[in-house]
Amino acid sequence: MSWTSELTVDDDAIRSNAAYFAAATGGRLMAVLKADAFGHGAIANSVLAAGATSIGVTSIDEALALRTAGVRAPILSWLNPVDADFAAAVGADVDLAVQSARLLHAVGRAAAQRGTRARVHLHIDVGMARDGAPAAEWSALCGVARELEALGSVRVVGVMGHMSCADRPDHPQNRRERLVFTNALRATRRRGLSPSIAHLAATAATVTGVGSGFGLHRIGAGLFGIDPSGTSDRLRPALSLTTTVVGSREVAAGTGIGYGLEHVADRRTKLALLPVGYGDGLPRAASERAEVLVRGRRRPVVGRFSMDMLVVDTGDDLLAPGETVTVFGPGDQGEPTVAEWAGWSGTIEHEIVTRIGSRVARIHRTTAATATAATATAAPANEEAARA
Repeated sequence: MSWTSELTVDDDAIRSNAAYFAAATGGRLMAVLKADAFGHGAIANSVLAAGATSIGVTSIDEALALRTAGVRAPILSWLNPVDADFAAAVGADVDLAVQSARLLHAVGRAAAQRGTRARVHLHIDVGMARDGAPAAEWSALCGVARELEALGSVRVVGVMGHMSCADRPDHPQNRRERLVFTNALRATRRRGLSPSIAHLAATAATVTGVGSGFGLHRIGAGLFGIDPSGTSDRLRPALSLTTTVVGSREVAAGTGIGYGLEHVADRRTKLALLPVGYGDGLPRAASERAEVLVRGRRRPVVGRFSMDMLVVDTGDDLLAPGETVTVFGPGDQGEPTVAEWAGWSGTIEHEIVTRIGSRVARIHRTTAATATAATATAAPANEEAARA
């Protein structure tokens, strides 16, 4: 296949971000690599080499894929239906988060059939009305967990929650949710359980500090240079999207461009055609707002986005087929950033980086020294401590 667009993943930036969070959390870093590592691909070894002690994903399939790839570090999967393949997860030494008695019984049965114990993290809903057990059901869930511990099919090793407003450190909900989580931990111990791991803070709660004090920190977006709180200047974006010009032309003033001819050239100008569009993950909502970097200068994308094409107004510059255009990057050379694309699209950076499609080639860039270090380190040196 001939690739006309490339997504470059800066592995060094990811390692730098991981090392920053490892230091900031005192080595209590769970690297969240769900959704193909937020669209960044195979970077598990990189984050582990940089100081992460465990990995978090949503589904069991994601966890098993990491095990197949040779990752030996602790892995937690926290979003599975009641009929998921818990036996495979237990067999692969994958921790499982549970938020209901029904789910916990299913995990316990799978572990009993294998003649072993499942390592589980009880998940409390601290206020999002999303995943996690409602506070009113927490005591009952802990009771079931204690029964299954006595039967030898599960071992409660952790308690987890997720904050709703951590990107706004002054929001009063943060205090309420910390209180719910603290009470859940106390109730867990009153029920005779002894979890050694507690984790409430994700990226925003770690950066702002509102989720500190509970041990492990789950960092996903931050690994890739995304700060949901907008308060840190320490993180390095890790993605750059480039494409190549496939055609160009000169048009007269009054020429309509794209579907609906909603954009009309207000002067004689040059246009360049790029072979990338919403079919590759660029949000159509950014039509008439987005910009790209051409020959060191920003130029506007004009007309509605097509599935496979964008048109750029290049002014007096008639571009040649094959010239490189930067769609987004870290911003070091004046190119638009993922944050700007999110703003143009009325969404968040997470969505931009996770939606780039398979027609775009993935290229991992790293220095020789860091690549050697990452290859040599497939699991953290303190793996046993991480599995306490």
